[in-house]
Order: sequence, then C-alpha cells, then structure tokens
Amino acid sequence: MTRYRNLSGDSGVRGYRIEPQAIAVEFADGSQYLYTAASAGAEVIERMQALASAGRGLATYINRHAHDAYAQKCT
Repeated sequence: MTRYRNLSGDSGVRGYRIEPQAIAVEFADGSQYLYTAASAGAEVIERMQALASAGRGLATYINRHAHDAYAQKCT
C-alpha cells in the first residue's frame, strides 16, 4: 500500500493501492476495501485514483459516492 498523504490532516484513509480499473483503500481502523470499475463505476474509480494520488478528499468522496460500492472487503 502507498501511504495516503492526508493533506487535510484528518482523513480516515491510511493508504491505497491503485490497480487497473480498481483501487484498494486502507482506512485508519485497519480495514481494507477493494473498489472496482465493475462495483462502483469507471468514473468513480478514476476520481478515487486521482484523489488518492493528490492526497486530499478521498475519504469524503468515498463517503458520498462509493461507500457501499466496494467489490470486496479485504480485512
């Protein structure tokens, strides 16, 4: 996992891993979820990947647009 930069200082995201048409997200509580284009939609995944790389806004975006649209809970 790549450590999330957390530029806002209060994100619930700890890390992420970008994959083709998918993103795995690790939250502050240690839980990990895999979001895919099939489960959340390609546009949502692209936006999540961009926010992860930017280090700001990912947790808020997930809460608003992809909360339950994960393909798999990894832990």
